[in-house]
Amino acid sequence: MLIKRLFSSSSASPNLFKIGSILKQVRTFTDADVLGYSKLTHDANPLHFDAECAKNAGFSDILIPGMLVASLFPRIIASHFPGAIYVSQTLQFKLPVYIGDEIIAEVQATSIRQIKNKYIAKLSTKCIKSDGSLVIDGEATTILPSLVMEPPHLASASS
Repeated sequence: MLIKRLFSSSSASPNLFKIGSILKQVRTFTDADVLGYSKLTHDANPLHFDAECAKNAGFSDILIPGMLVASLFPRIIASHFPGAIYVSQTLQFKLPVYIGDEIIAEVQATSIRQIKNKYIAKLSTKCIKSDGSLVIDGEATTILPSLVMEPPHLASASS
């Protein structure tokens, strides 16, 4: 498993989350990731394990489960905002992801409003292959305890 974290922000204060701020994570999924996901979720869809089945369905090889790829979004938020609550997520699966594809997951703040001592952030969420192909597009809503971004927490990097 390969994980890289990237940060970019349109603001002069890189540690303050604002509208337009972008957080990214780069990940290459492996066979072991798919097996671990399957064990955890009991997702035994043969498209994720049987190349012949995947080819018969019109794909070039076995697929990474879409929800495994989409799991990068809450991971990005939780790594920068410990205690954040992931409220909702919409997803559109545009293209398949295969073992070994480098995926860049990106969340961008599109609106932020304060309610009492917390912040509701609406986010644009995207996963893109390293060749620029959009594989997942969506939106998320989170409740953030603060707009101050912490450096990514590495404790769960091996999970």
